[in-house]
Amino acid sequence: MKSSTKLFLLLVLLTYYSCTNTVDKNITTYSDVWDEIINQGNLDLFNSNNFDEQVTVIMTPENLVGIDNMRNLYSNYITGFSDREFAIIDIFGQGDKIVKHWRFKGVNTGEFFGMPPTNKAIDIEGSTIAIMKNGKIVQEQDFMDSMSFLQQLGIVSSSDNTSIIQGMYDAFKIGDIESVLSKLDSQVIWNEAEGNALADGNPYIGPEAVLEGVFSRLGEEHEYFNLVDIKLHNMDNNHVLATLRYNAKLKKNSALVDAQAAHLWTLNNGKVTAFQQYVDTKQLDDALNK
Repeated sequence: MKSSTKLFLLLVLLTYYSCTNTVDKNITTYSDVWDEIINQGNLDLFNSNNFDEQVTVIMTPENLVGIDNMRNLYSNYITGFSDREFAIIDIFGQGDKIVKHWRFKGVNTGEFFGMPPTNKAIDIEGSTIAIMKNGKIVQEQDFMDSMSFLQQLGIVSSSDNTSIIQGMYDAFKIGDIESVLSKLDSQVIWNEAEGNALADGNPYIGPEAVLEGVFSRLGEEHEYFNLVDIKLHNMDNNHVLATLRYNAKLKKNSALVDAQAAHLWTLNNGKVTAFQQYVDTKQLDDALNK
């Protein structure tokens, strides 16, 4: 092999290993910085050692530029969320560019961009494209499902809420109580209307308490208990309001019930976390004591 060819191959190898080494260093530096900022809450790492003075976050309607502005942006996540868990699921790079797939979990117990805490737990994934230069972060652009994020916070109601509640009513109609209970959060807070005989156990905490204190008693005390004329209304803060009527017949005296009612459901991540019943309790009491 000619010496010129050997020299060329050597240069190619040196360049390859140099680039690979640079990418590896960038990934390590980048990962360590964000791990300590988010998980440890160390905002002091927003400095000129880790970030370019003109570091830019690509955003709409305009970009955010500068270390101080970037610190102010991410401080909302530090002060807004407790029990933070930020994990990089996958990360790779080419040249000065880095792409990461991340997951962020936490509980919104503090003010978040001026909004009061919702005390909701969030679990969201996204991706970030970053650019490094001389071992410093110079640009970032995040991609995530912002609607899902807002829905988990309870700021925007999930479009799935009404279908979940409708499914529960459909299951109740055919006596599939197990399916109804499966949609209740393990710590669901269930309240019957004041004045209703079933309110003696308020609040019922957890699906088992609801089964024993509400559904089992309805079955034991009634020949039938139907929910009719159900209309669902999707509301803010992951609430669903159901207006309906109770159509039932008591076993003890064969009294009929035709009472107007309303149910206020609260959901989080596809599970019912709270239930409040409103009903014409006089009609229920009149039938019970007929």
